[in-house]
Amino acid sequence: MSRHIKLPAAEGEHIEFKERLIPFVHLKPERRQQLGTQLKSHLMEGEGVAVYLLGVSDDGVVVGLSEYEMEMSLSVLSTVAAESGARIRRVERFETEKGLIARVVIESLPTLAKPHITLAVAGHVNHGKSTLIACLLTNQPDDGKKWLYLDTLPHEVERNLSADIHLAVLGLKNGRPVEMSNPLDKLERARVVEESEKLISFVDTVGHEPWLRTTIRGLVGQEVDYGILVVAADDGVTHLTREHLGIMLGLGIPVIVCVTKKDKVAPSRVVEVRESVSQLLKRVGRVPFLIRENSDIDIVFDKLGLVVPILEVSARTLEGFENLYRLLTLLPQRERPLDKPLLLYIDRIYDIEGVGSVVSGTVRQGRLRAGSDLLLGPYPDGGFKKVKARSIEIHHARVEEAVAGYVVGVAVRGVPHSEIRRGMVLCDEELSPRAVWRFEAEVLVLNNPSRFAPGYEPVMQCHTISQSVKILELDREYVKPGEQGSAILEFKYTPMLVQPQDRFVLREGRTKGIGVIRRILKYAG
Repeated sequence: MSRHIKLPAAEGEHIEFKERLIPFVHLKPERRQQLGTQLKSHLMEGEGVAVYLLGVSDDGVVVGLSEYEMEMSLSVLSTVAAESGARIRRVERFETEKGLIARVVIESLPTLAKPHITLAVAGHVNHGKSTLIACLLTNQPDDGKKWLYLDTLPHEVERNLSADIHLAVLGLKNGRPVEMSNPLDKLERARVVEESEKLISFVDTVGHEPWLRTTIRGLVGQEVDYGILVVAADDGVTHLTREHLGIMLGLGIPVIVCVTKKDKVAPSRVVEVRESVSQLLKRVGRVPFLIRENSDIDIVFDKLGLVVPILEVSARTLEGFENLYRLLTLLPQRERPLDKPLLLYIDRIYDIEGVGSVVSGTVRQGRLRAGSDLLLGPYPDGGFKKVKARSIEIHHARVEEAVAGYVVGVAVRGVPHSEIRRGMVLCDEELSPRAVWRFEAEVLVLNNPSRFAPGYEPVMQCHTISQSVKILELDREYVKPGEQGSAILEFKYTPMLVQPQDRFVLREGRTKGIGVIRRILKYAG
């Protein structure tokens, strides 16, 4: 390696020399912005590709770095790239007499614009929700352990029971699944996102009754497009089956029914369970439609809502899976408000070493771009603070932009990790968000042993918000189960961001009511 670096002619206009990059110097706001602007310029000149030489001075003289200095420099470059809608594609290291130098190739991230739907899977405990999803992802029959791909917490593995929401991604290409060998592998999931023509984000909910609040969080918090209600052929319709169906229909989610475990029972039992499901659907004003072959799917795929397809499947033999793949391929992407200001409700918060605070949730409306300046809140006083979206991932695939409907992870900078709470939002300043204390809503009371009257304090779940509300007024003395009434409700502890037409669930143990906000009565501040 000579003392001076000579460049290929093709790289001369989009290459940058850096002796070294130091986090506590180059990641300060002003220097960080300068580096980002510089990188974006090189990416434009290089048609989406920029090359950096680390350990080399501005005039091309080899300076050399220690291993520690090189790792710090690469860390800074990775951070700046993420904030600029790019990623490090390749690092080539060279040993010199003066130390290490590296050639770092950076490329712009693609904008993910492929069709995408979010699909929640609900149903009673041990009816086969996690196994169904895992077999769909791998396109392999159940070996008795497929559920481990989704139930990853120690107590979940020990008890073979899901206790939290789990997310998974299925990729489809030419009507076939882009198969995974291990859905827990982050690189596998990222590969599926990049290779697929259409993406299905699965929300695996909890079937155990004590965790009903977690199931509701999955249904109302992930901006679900469609729902699969799983009913095991050996167990049949249960009270929790009815409750999950009621929640999905109350939230306006089109439903698909999968009768699972058909290999474990006699054909007559499958027919019996199918008839029980059909009768249940008819009682709530839906039209059950049994899927026997592909031509049946062509009839109903665009009529979901009033029509509820029923598929009979077996994870052991994969019987019925071809029909399910066909239906998922044809399911239309629901309309999303892309032209509105960004709004994302935060569901989970992580503190990742070397990255900082990462929040996840579903983009409700608008577009989210890496490097954007956003607002975070509301805080207990109703205020919002400015933050920056450093980088965006969709199922571990780094992207420059995500649009409404996508489940994303966002690295944010600007506030302490301890201040971020589930139920907060990330939004564009253009949204002009105002936290709400009090609102009027239409409420349908489902099942309520307590008196649904002024003074009652159920828990309200709306988007990712979960907080007690107090009923201040009703349009009558009290509302009976099965009746609908107008109510004025107020958050008990802190104001939250809600809007007219938002749907919510009221619960106290079991589901007590489903409602929709009609107008805002009192803002914070």
